[in-house]
Amino acid sequence: MAISDQISQLVTPAVESRGLFLEEVQIVSPGKHRIVTCIVDGPSSLNLDQVTEISREISELLDAAAFMGDSPFTLEVTSPGVDRPLTKERHFTKNIGRLMKVVKVDGVVITGRAVSAAPDSVTLTVTEKKSEKEVLIQLADIKRATVEIEFNRKEGDK
Repeated sequence: MAISDQISQLVTPAVESRGLFLEEVQIVSPGKHRIVTCIVDGPSSLNLDQVTEISREISELLDAAAFMGDSPFTLEVTSPGVDRPLTKERHFTKNIGRLMKVVKVDGVVITGRAVSAAPDSVTLTVTEKKSEKEVLIQLADIKRATVEIEFNRKEGDK
């Protein structure tokens, strides 16, 4: 089993006990020193206290894990960046109200504001020719979906 899989199995219960999700474990080995990055997310944006607490817990688990061996490592715990692809219902649910760009498997690109998410779909409000319409997109039909950054949007704007 790959070391990233072993780390995932080890730390997932600790992450989930805090109501969070382990999105991914990445390992980079520049020389003899490893950099272990755990990408952790939650139902809402993580705050610094949450990241600090889960970092300590993951660090303790990895320090005690025999499979880590004696090689030195640096642990980085982070939340997913805004450019991270949305792939699961919870990713869409967390971003309700935000502008998204969806590229469907057939090549059609849809940009709209997420209004709802279900286990198998997401609904976006799309503005076309000064009118709005809701578009239901099946998750299985999505090739790539990302949140679009909006610099001028005020909280509460639609």
